[in-house]
Amino acid sequence: MLNALLSERVGCHIDGRVINVLAYADDLVLLAPSWYAMQHLLDVLETQSHVINMSCYVQKTVCMVVRPKRHDKIVASEFPLLSIGVNSIQFVSEFKYSLGHVINSCMSDDDDINREVRNMFTRTNLLIRLFGNCSVSVKMSLFRTYCLNLYDTGLWHTYLKGVLKCFWI
Repeated sequence: MLNALLSERVGCHIDGRVINVLAYADDLVLLAPSWYAMQHLLDVLETQSHVINMSCYVQKTVCMVVRPKRHDKIVASEFPLLSIGVNSIQFVSEFKYSLGHVINSCMSDDDDINREVRNMFTRTNLLIRLFGNCSVSVKMSLFRTYCLNLYDTGLWHTYLKGVLKCFWI
């Protein structure tokens, strides 16, 4: 099925390669440079999913238009709805990926960093409440184990420096 989606006519050029599908476990991300190209990929996806007896969970399927860095490259701000078969797909400006990473149309990681900070404080407060009577060394060990695991920090690329200040306590 993935080979059917690998048409150079509808892919995005990234680092000299044409990419239009990213797959991880049961998730697919389709990339296209235009509305027409994306609808073509969705049509191919629908056709090929029937061939291999796969179903698309359309209620969890969304579309996001990533804004270009150069504002003079914006050609439209509104697009017709995309569809998989008879089901329309909603446009969103922000999406929380399966493992919790927040992706937005501005390609800024500020929202995801703030989410991670809130999660760290929540886990820290829970440890304080449950293990407040333990020794400092036990608390530090628990903190390092449960509060400092920031799995998606390697994905952070574009953010305001001030957003990271909350880590520099």
